[in-house]
Amino acid sequence: MIESENDYLGALKGNHRGLLADVKEHFKPEQTFDSLDKGHGRIEKRSVSICRDLTNIRDWPGLKTLIRVESERAELGADMIVVTQETRYYITSLLEDAKPLAQRIRGYWGVENKVHYVRDVTQGEDASRIRTIPLVGLLVQARNMALNLYREYGWTNMAQAQRRCSQSLELLMEVFRMK
Repeated sequence: MIESENDYLGALKGNHRGLLADVKEHFKPEQTFDSLDKGHGRIEKRSVSICRDLTNIRDWPGLKTLIRVESERAELGADMIVVTQETRYYITSLLEDAKPLAQRIRGYWGVENKVHYVRDVTQGEDASRIRTIPLVGLLVQARNMALNLYREYGWTNMAQAQRRCSQSLELLMEVFRMK
């Protein structure tokens, strides 16, 4: 990626134990961007901080900026407000300020929610018992193609699109351009 002169922004998770431990221990915020989002019965405060001091951080190709995202979400439960807090860390080869990096991270979650959530919940991908290669990959491609065709047809609600297409062969053929 670095050789092709592209940039990266990636989440640090448990499979990066050493690097994640270094970042948690030596992160010194240099700039912070705070945001507040309301909607869907919850309020979420986010604080995105960046650190460019890579002292005591193990080598990682192209690494220029460390990012810490602290979020606090308040959701209205049955009869109480439930507050959860989470801290996530990211690494990037970009030298941007905190606000544009915060927007990039939010953009990523938009894609995550738009595609993966729909595939898991609406299309039941996680419940699929198919484990044979290449069938798994072929079904992923088929699900993605269906979502893209639904969106191109103008639907924004993928569950509704799937229901309508499953109830009408004529509509299904129209959406999949089979006339």
